[in-house]
Amino acid sequence: MHHTVLVIAAVGVSGSGKTVTLEYLISHLSAEGYQIGSIKHVHHKGFTMDTEGTNTWRYAKAGAKVIVAISPEEVDIIKKTEMALNDLDKIIALLEEEKLDIVFIEGFHSLIAKRPDVPKIITAKNTEGLEETLKGTVEPVIAITGVAAKNSANTLYGKIPIIKIPEEGQKLIALVKEQLEKSGKKTVN
Repeated sequence: MHHTVLVIAAVGVSGSGKTVTLEYLISHLSAEGYQIGSIKHVHHKGFTMDTEGTNTWRYAKAGAKVIVAISPEEVDIIKKTEMALNDLDKIIALLEEEKLDIVFIEGFHSLIAKRPDVPKIITAKNTEGLEETLKGTVEPVIAITGVAAKNSANTLYGKIPIIKIPEEGQKLIALVKEQLEKSGKKTVN
């Protein structure tokens, strides 16, 4: 499956540092002018961004499939659809028309782990966790970050760079840009 956008995933258990890593990348890359999207897997059944009692919630309950809420600061498009969570390509396709340079994914580990077309950043709490996550994950793995990286004296795990965020965050940004170049996407100067 060929995406028109570079997709990079952060994989690791809850509390291992995925959000911190992605937050760092998104804030720095978007400040440089890259168009960034992000996809987050929410595990709670019944999760919705649409809060009970609001007008948009009432429209959805009445049967509207797409509700757009517009304010001066943002446009929220709420799509009420049973999205097969295993159809990552369809989820990414939702973002394709946004002309993004990079989409960062948090979660969906079981889907992403086996995909050679998605570069991964592995976050881990400790070495055991790291080995566990790596075991089920195919390359490319571009870096290791998270709690384990912060506590590590090493700079490499096998061939994979270990990067402390935020201290060494620029190294990770360079690796992401390398992926952009490999994928034939433009890099912002």
